[in-house]
Amino acid sequence: MKLYHAPRSRSVRPRWLLEEIGTPYELVTVDLTKGEQKTPAHLAVHPHGAVPALVDGDVQLFESAAICAYLADKFPDARLAPPVGTPARGLYYQWLVYAIATLEPPVLQVFLNTIRLPEAERSAAAVEQGRTRFAEVAAVLERALASKPFLLGDRFTAADVMIGSTLAWAQAFGLLEGRQVLQDYVGRLSARPAFQRAQQ
Repeated sequence: MKLYHAPRSRSVRPRWLLEEIGTPYELVTVDLTKGEQKTPAHLAVHPHGAVPALVDGDVQLFESAAICAYLADKFPDARLAPPVGTPARGLYYQWLVYAIATLEPPVLQVFLNTIRLPEAERSAAAVEQGRTRFAEVAAVLERALASKPFLLGDRFTAADVMIGSTLAWAQAFGLLEGRQVLQDYVGRLSARPAFQRAQQ
């Protein structure tokens, strides 16, 4: 099994999950600053020239949520996904999709317009819009986590990897200020040895 990875990218998510599972895997580090993601060899595993990508025998996947869902199902003994057909499985799907479709966009919007884009291309209006949208999302997550340690209760799952990694990113540039429930959640997740190994 090979994971194509770049530090401080979305590929941290499946790397974290692989560390939680404890299965052997080969980490193929892609240097984005050198354009290695656009080489023919890499485009053969990720058609958009990005990370992450996973190669597992004849299976070749991209998109971090898809890879995490695949890995959680492939290794059921790790108990990182609820059983198919249960109510908990429905909630698990909800949070996997929510991470990408609802949580990540405002975080990305703020990041681009405060850190990533050249200063001349940044938009204060876009930052304000992103912060407003993030506040709405944060309120939903605060309610979901107010009385339990993880999204599905006492059980850590791949959904926590998806939501937690995005919140850790948001925390890095100040979006969790004043949001103690989310700060505590990120603190619990970042204390996990597998999380720490995935950041190396």
